[in-house]
Amino acid sequence: MARAFTRRDFLTASATAAACLATRPAFAQATDPTDLTIAEAQRLVRRRDLSPLELVKAYVARIRRLDDRLNAFVTVTEERAVERARALEAELAAGRWRGPLHGIPIALKDNIDTAGVLTTAASAVFADRVPDEDAEVVTRLEAAGAIVLGKLNMHEFAYGGTSAFTHTGPVRNPWDTDRIPGGSSGGSGAAVAARLCAGALGTDTGGSVRIPAAHCGIAGLKPTYGLASIRGIVPLSVSLDHVGPMCRSVADAALMLQPMAGYDPRGIASIEADIPDYAGALRRRTSAMRLGVPRAFYEDVDPQVLAAVERALGVLGDLTADTRDVELPPLPEARTVGVEAYAYHADLLEEHRGLYAGSTLARIEGGADMSAADYAEARYQLALVRKAVAAVFDDVDVLVTPTLVELPVSIEAAMASPLEATAILIRNTAPFNGYGTPAITVPCGFSREGLPIGLQLCGRALGEVDVLALAHAYEQATDWHERTPPL
Repeated sequence: MARAFTRRDFLTASATAAACLATRPAFAQATDPTDLTIAEAQRLVRRRDLSPLELVKAYVARIRRLDDRLNAFVTVTEERAVERARALEAELAAGRWRGPLHGIPIALKDNIDTAGVLTTAASAVFADRVPDEDAEVVTRLEAAGAIVLGKLNMHEFAYGGTSAFTHTGPVRNPWDTDRIPGGSSGGSGAAVAARLCAGALGTDTGGSVRIPAAHCGIAGLKPTYGLASIRGIVPLSVSLDHVGPMCRSVADAALMLQPMAGYDPRGIASIEADIPDYAGALRRRTSAMRLGVPRAFYEDVDPQVLAAVERALGVLGDLTADTRDVELPPLPEARTVGVEAYAYHADLLEEHRGLYAGSTLARIEGGADMSAADYAEARYQLALVRKAVAAVFDDVDVLVTPTLVELPVSIEAAMASPLEATAILIRNTAPFNGYGTPAITVPCGFSREGLPIGLQLCGRALGEVDVLALAHAYEQATDWHERTPPL
C-alpha cells in the first residue's frame, strides 16, 4: 500500500521532500505557482518552464502553512505525489504530453475511492477504510496526467450541506474561518479557494458541488446525470448522485471535465453520449442565447444575494439575445435519497451505529420505513420529470438563478440546527439534481462582510457547452473570480 500521511501527521512532519527538486531550472517568473490557474500552469508545464515537481512542492508547502486554519484535508499523499510528479516530468523530457492536466496537482473529496489510500467519507465508521481500486473518475484524471495531492474533508457521508459534521472536525471557510464553507464538498471548496490545490473533485446529490463553490467564491460544475461515472464513489443516493470539478475558473472546470466525461460500462448510472470539446466551447458566441429566469428561485433570498444576482442578470443580458421568465415542472418529493442512503448503510448500522454523528444517523434512519411500492413510484416520478424539463428548453437555452438563498452561516449556528441549515442551503440547487441537468455556479459578487455570492447557470441535458460558454463569458466580463481569500 502506498504510504499516506493523515492531515495531523502531515502538519507536524518535516518537509520530507524538501530536497527532491528536479534538475531543471526553477520557475523563473516572480509568481507563486499556486497563483496559476490550471489553464495558465499547463502552458508553462508543456513548455517545461515549470515542472510538475515544482508545482507539487509549492502546493504542499501551502497546505502545510495554511490547512491547520481550514481543516480542508483529511489525508495528504505527499510521497505519492512527489513520485508521480517525477515520473510525469520524465515523460515530458521524453516528448510525451498527456494533455492539459499533465502534471497538475488536484485533490479529491474523501468519498471518492483511491486504491491504497485512506478514504473515510469523513466518518468514524470508515476511519480505517483503504480501498483496493480507484474510482473511475480518478483513473481517468490520472490517465490525463493529473497528480492527486490527497483527500479532502466533507460533511459525513455527504449527508448534509455544511461540512460542520466530520470525523476530523469542521471545515472552515477561507473567507471567514468562523463560518461554514458549505457542503457536502466543503473541503474541496475551501482547498481550491485557498489555493491548496489547482482543482478538486466534489460530489453533488442536492447541491454539494455548487453550495461550497458558491460559499467559497469559486466555479463548481455539476454535469448532466450520468455523464461522469459515479462508480467507486461512496453513494448517498444513486438516483441523484453526480461528480464534478471545482476550480478557480470556468476554463479550468472545462479542462477537468474533459477526461471525466464518457461512458463507463461498469457504471450503474453512466450514459452513452457524444463528448464535445468542452474547452473549445468557451470560444462559442453567446449573443444568440436565450435566458430563462425561474422567479420562484428568487423568492425569500437574502437582499445582498438578490442584488448581486440582479446585477449579474444585467451583465448576462448584454451578452445574450433575450431574457424571459419561465416556470419549471414541479419536482416530486425527494424521497429516493432517504431510502437509497438507508439501503447502503443498513448493514453498517448494525455494527457501527454509535460511530455516526447524531444528525447523520437521524437522516439515514429516516429512510428505513419507505415501502417498495412508494420507492418504485418515486423513481417513476423522477423519470417523468427528467423528461418533462426538456420542454422548458424549447424556448430558452440557459436558466439563471441565485445559487444560494443566504450567505454562509457560522459553524456554531450550523451545528446547532444541522437539518434546518441543510434544507435552506439546497433549496435552489437540489431541483437540478432532480432534473439531472447540468448546472454551474460562478462568483457574482461579495457581501458587505466580504463573503462570496454565487450565480447559478443551468442548461438542458447534455447542454454543458452552453452552460460553460455563458459562464465563461460572464467571468470574462467581470472580475469576481480573481479575488482571493485574506489568508
